[in-house]
Amino acid sequence: MAMFKSAVSAALLLYVGVAVAAGQAGELTNVKLDQGTVVGTVEGSVEKFLGIPYASPPIGDLRLRLPQLRDSYSGTVNATTFGDQCFQQTVPVDFVALPPAVLLGALQLSAILAQNEDVPHSEDCLNLNIIRPANVSADAQLPVLFWIYGGGFSGGSNAAPPYNGTAIVQRSIDIGEPVIFVAVNYRLHVFGFLGGQEVKDAGLGNLGLHDQQTALRWVQKFIPSFGGDPTKVTIWGESAGSSSVFFQIFANNGDAEGLFRAGIMNSGSSSPTGDIAEVQHTYDFVVEQVGCSNATDTLACLRTVPADSLVAAANNTGSVTGFKGLAGSPYLPRGDGVFIAQPPQQLAVHGTAANVPFIIGDTQDEGTLFCLSNLNVTTESELASYLQAFWFPGASSSDIENILKLYPADPAAGSPYNTGLLNAFTPEFKRIAAIGGDFFHASRRNVLERLSSTHTAYNFLSARNFISGLGYTHGTDLINAFGPGDMTDYFIRFVRHLDPNGGSALHWPTYNTSSRLTLQFNDGSTPLTVTADTERLAAMSALFDLGLRFTFQDN
Repeated sequence: MAMFKSAVSAALLLYVGVAVAAGQAGELTNVKLDQGTVVGTVEGSVEKFLGIPYASPPIGDLRLRLPQLRDSYSGTVNATTFGDQCFQQTVPVDFVALPPAVLLGALQLSAILAQNEDVPHSEDCLNLNIIRPANVSADAQLPVLFWIYGGGFSGGSNAAPPYNGTAIVQRSIDIGEPVIFVAVNYRLHVFGFLGGQEVKDAGLGNLGLHDQQTALRWVQKFIPSFGGDPTKVTIWGESAGSSSVFFQIFANNGDAEGLFRAGIMNSGSSSPTGDIAEVQHTYDFVVEQVGCSNATDTLACLRTVPADSLVAAANNTGSVTGFKGLAGSPYLPRGDGVFIAQPPQQLAVHGTAANVPFIIGDTQDEGTLFCLSNLNVTTESELASYLQAFWFPGASSSDIENILKLYPADPAAGSPYNTGLLNAFTPEFKRIAAIGGDFFHASRRNVLERLSSTHTAYNFLSARNFISGLGYTHGTDLINAFGPGDMTDYFIRFVRHLDPNGGSALHWPTYNTSSRLTLQFNDGSTPLTVTADTERLAAMSALFDLGLRFTFQDN
């Protein structure tokens, strides 16, 4: 989600990877693109091509405009080091008041899931990485796994070390199912997801999603040169990246235009946001902060100010790490009438999805990570007021009372689940975390209930990699997915065959609304089980319905 300066903060927003130097010296390799030569590096049985520009730099008059596909190359393209990261939203957070157990968990995450501090940030960040097996011929036609990072649409990059996909590609080689891994950068916060009526009228909403789609078009044109098959692309993301996969699947009235043939969604789909014009307050604030208030055309003025001024303005707006939690960010995708035809929850109910198979899943304790900034909500009355003011603005008192009945105050019923009275850092923490986590679970269930009768769908729950105080929190599944672990193997087989099953692995059944069969990844002596996804059915249904009626507001 939003990028923080401190290692602990970065961990809490789950930018996967440890900071290492990119592009270490080694044997070079190259690929011809048009009249150009892309030079990458060899690392054992894997080749890396990093930071390849896929669009014109979105700077100057191209700032806050639709991306322009890079469709030709000449000369030498140095792809031996990461390209610049897109500007991050940096929101300092004071974690002094966190309970010791949570601080310990934060440190655990920071050691595993830290950002890359060694790569510069700039507007000229529309680049992608390609990792492939070494010595691949141009006619190999390998399937492609296209990775979209998370970060709350305000942070993240393809330079986070595990995102480079080396372990995944190596594993695909080891199990005899080779794939090519592509990781994309896309614009963030003010640069990629600014809202407001002016943005909507110009048809320039959700630019970061347009960036992703442009990168997919680049893959269609150029991945054959790397030995990839453009007809066998699977799009995959986590958190904001997972939601991005959802929006790509529902874009263009369900016409994928051949850009991908399958999707994988880890912890994210639709969210209870409304129309892009509803974040006018943030647009006006940014305009005022950078000195464009008196401009005849404020959007044009925003293209002329220093980029650092826009970053500073973004850092003074809301984020998912603040008191409001997920409801606090003005940069979550919203309906713009172009890329996102309807507000996301409405799209999830009424929109048309591309006819592609998909995997979707969540971690068991999605919400604990996002509820660390509202530990001062300690009574039921305070919680009711909080939900009514921020998460469901406009809801009636009876609406809120119903949610509180469905999510009882008993800490043993809250998240992190199955921990009894432990981790009840405040009288309401586990309750808030349960509700916050079920924003993810309820939206996932809606996708499955809507599409599983017409699409091949696989559902998973990750209850592995327990973090002190936070349980199986948001992002812990990535340790398995990028590990590599057994989730890696299932995903690779899905990319190759549109079926995650194979060999001696536990059979992962397709999902239907009758049996609700789900593959569960566990800690302990039984790492995999097939379960039924029936937890909190009534509660999640009520939560999703309330999110349909009352969306996050910009205030």
